Amino acid sequence: MYAEHLYLNLQMQTNKNQAATIGAHTIDPLHWVTNYADYLYSYVITRINDKELARDLVQETFLAALERVEKFEGRSSERTWLTAILKNKVIDVYRKKSTGHSIETEVQTDSNDQEAFFDAKDGHWNTEHQPEVFGLEEYDTLIRKEFNHILQKCMQKLPPLWLSVFSMKHMDDEETETICKELKITASNFWVIIHRAKVNLRSCLQINWT
Repeated sequence: MYAEHLYLNLQMQTNKNQAATIGAHTIDPLHWVTNYADYLYSYVITRINDKELARDLVQETFLAALERVEKFEGRSSERTWLTAILKNKVIDVYRKKSTGHSIETEVQTDSNDQEAFFDAKDGHWNTEHQPEVFGLEEYDTLIRKEFNHILQKCMQKLPPLWLSVFSMKHMDDEETETICKELKITASNFWVIIHRAKVNLRSCLQINWT
């Protein structure tokens, strides 16, 4: 149903025979839903974990691409081009979610929990909270799928700003400078957030992954 809705929506915006030839590349919007909808949805749902919003962003991506179809230069594949548009929309979501969240407030709120992980004298892990092996050394599709499901749940427990920073850094491989610019944080705040996000995720995974 979702794919059909996307296709009908896109078809309403597109002439039936509309297909642009850019250099040696032919780009046909009417094939986008069939060829790329599932991939784009998978891309976005792992980053925002909101099914309704994910569907909306995929639809917005197709419509935005349709408006820019004449600007497609053929330097990359259609999928790469569409993913880049979607990626910018995801960053917009990160920015909106993190707006108004103070790094100082979020760090202070979580400081008591953090103190339990490390020795106040030398900064090393306390014995009861030392990192444990997660048992993913051998590849097993089902185990990794379950692990990723738990990881997603743990990520959603992070404060909005932390989740945005962590996702942009470790899922989208964005440069630190880009993340700081987009989310309006300093480089020092960035490293504080990354460190604390990792500690929180490690703790959550150790509690929920057995």
